[in-house]
Amino acid sequence: MAAIPIPSYFVWLIFILPYVGTLTAPLTGRGRIRDVVAVLFSLLSALFALALLIPVVEGNTISLVNSLIPASVPWIPELGISFGVLSDPYTVIIANLVAWISFLVMLYSVDYMKGDRGLTRYWFFMSFFIGSMQLIVLSNNLLSLFIGWEGVGLCSYALIGYYYHDEKENWVGTPGSKALGMEQAYPPSHAGMKAFFMTRIGDMAMLAGILILFIYSGTFNYQQLASSTGWATSLASGGLLVPVALLIFGGAVGKSAQFPLQEWLPDAMAGPAPVSALIHAATMVNAGVVLVARIGPIFYFALQSNPALIQPFFMVVAWIGAFTAFLAATQAMVGFELKKLLAYSTISQIGYMMLGLGLAGLSTNFAEGLAAGLSQLMSHAIFKAALFLMAGVLIHLTGTKYVNQMGGMREKLKITFAAFLIAAASLSGIPPLSGFFAKDAVLATAWGSGQYALFFVGSATAGLTAFYAFRLVGLAFFGSREQHAAGAGGHELKEPSPISWVPYSVLAAGTVLVGILGIFNLQGHLQGVSIVYIYSLFKGASFSGLSSAAPFDFVSSGITLAFALVGLLLAVQLYIRRKTAPSSLVTSCGPAHGIYRFLENRWYIDAIYYRVFVDAPLRASYWTLDNFEIGILQRVHGGGANLAIWASAAGNWFDRHVVDVASDWFARAGQGLSRVFRKLQTGILEEYVLIFSIGLILLLLFFLLVTRVYASI
Repeated sequence: MAAIPIPSYFVWLIFILPYVGTLTAPLTGRGRIRDVVAVLFSLLSALFALALLIPVVEGNTISLVNSLIPASVPWIPELGISFGVLSDPYTVIIANLVAWISFLVMLYSVDYMKGDRGLTRYWFFMSFFIGSMQLIVLSNNLLSLFIGWEGVGLCSYALIGYYYHDEKENWVGTPGSKALGMEQAYPPSHAGMKAFFMTRIGDMAMLAGILILFIYSGTFNYQQLASSTGWATSLASGGLLVPVALLIFGGAVGKSAQFPLQEWLPDAMAGPAPVSALIHAATMVNAGVVLVARIGPIFYFALQSNPALIQPFFMVVAWIGAFTAFLAATQAMVGFELKKLLAYSTISQIGYMMLGLGLAGLSTNFAEGLAAGLSQLMSHAIFKAALFLMAGVLIHLTGTKYVNQMGGMREKLKITFAAFLIAAASLSGIPPLSGFFAKDAVLATAWGSGQYALFFVGSATAGLTAFYAFRLVGLAFFGSREQHAAGAGGHELKEPSPISWVPYSVLAAGTVLVGILGIFNLQGHLQGVSIVYIYSLFKGASFSGLSSAAPFDFVSSGITLAFALVGLLLAVQLYIRRKTAPSSLVTSCGPAHGIYRFLENRWYIDAIYYRVFVDAPLRASYWTLDNFEIGILQRVHGGGANLAIWASAAGNWFDRHVVDVASDWFARAGQGLSRVFRKLQTGILEEYVLIFSIGLILLLLFFLLVTRVYASI
């Protein structure tokens, strides 16, 4: 394995170019140039990513050569924090997935979003998202990762609420549908705010976790955390090791829509179809998987001498993943809103990724679980992006978002039907497509590590997945097509333009190609990539139990495939051959009516959240308004006002009846005295002399009387 020198600016440009595209979107006017420039920057980013992938595919590693921009630059020197990029094979594969799926979605958007009044805003946030997602993937430390993390969260909020005028046709959910009395249909602005707040819960936990980790370690850098493991011992001695790891994992739970923070993602389908394909299926929701793939090896190998200390963390990750996969798969079995059903599927498939990463810390070969998570991420990103792009086409052509109002389109939409069938089969885990090998890698890890409960939950979920995937195929493409002869939306029912069908056809071909590579032991190569990634963190270290061998386990694969075939055959019977009417099973008199209502209402989790976290605080605020603010505070304020009014009135009475009367009396007395003394002023000099003389005599007598001078004479 040779180290191929690559200029460091190749890696930097992978996320810098989309940011440049963000800045150019508002500057290129409203014409075709704006659209071309937006797509061009995503293509250039993908080409630089491809330049890194070629050596990896050839079995080599990458050695970054400082050119234009060093691989690491000082950032916050006072704290010893630098900002750098990663180039290990594991990172390169994920960066290429993000880059090329982003480019295909941007290309698809040119036709799908044509004529939209907010298109400049659309290109701005889509480009900003691509740059932020690549920043998450390529960052060499948790702090810059967190900046990208918040960037993709901002874009998610803005693009979920893209149709912020909240026209009824852009709502998600069925108007009038209620669970526990709570409305289950939401406008785009509401859905965007819901996503913002629910993901912020996880983000706050994550931020707390990485700050505590920094306090104990003095660094955010992955390699520095791996090279100095004293922080792990200190955290373990203080009982904080697992709590800190779980706090950081909280960010992944929120961003990747895992239980209990999964309820925002189905309602995120209020955004445009390309947004759902890129952000809420193929890339952003996988950010949590990237985060766990970063911190998992660091926490595990930092305590390799006593891995039992950190195993509770991996057990929680695995069980949250397994339960989320099962939970969302059951919800995807019912209902008819196309993009929403695919959103449930996304939640479920990410659960498999988390299951694989959790199993990495529970098995004897950490690289096996790490590679299984990567395999599932890669496979899911490809076929799910294709499914969402096709969902946008089907909704546009038929004028409805409900699959039970579609049907009978396979003859008119042969290319789209073939691509949809391939992607659905891959989602179902049907060999030899990529989904089979990816799912098998996760469940084989569970079987091989003795985690049989996790294995059977995952296998049962595989059966549910095959059922809902082919249920979608049957509802959308089979059955009667008379009502869609011209398309319910007024469009002729025919294949869209090549700029629309080429991207999802390429993705469908990609899932076939990755499946073929799976036959030639792609999983073993991914384990080798995972080992190289682990050693890139722990430079110079040597670990036992790391093996790139990935033997095919026929027992676990056979059990999983049996579950998938049962689900597939049941869906074929009910929705493709249509030998039995599914409605007869779920009517009010049907045997499955109660289960159907339970699943249709999302296990009532969403309704309970609204009751507890929305309705209860609102009721409390109304009670406080009526009983405290109006009942007490306003009365106190009113009493104070009345007291002030009374005091003012009393002051006014005192002023008029006491002060004014006294003032008038003194004035009149002064006037009377003035009149008396005025009579003495006659103007005759002799009278003044007489009065003056009399005054002197009186003063003299007063003086003699007071001083008693006469007594001594």
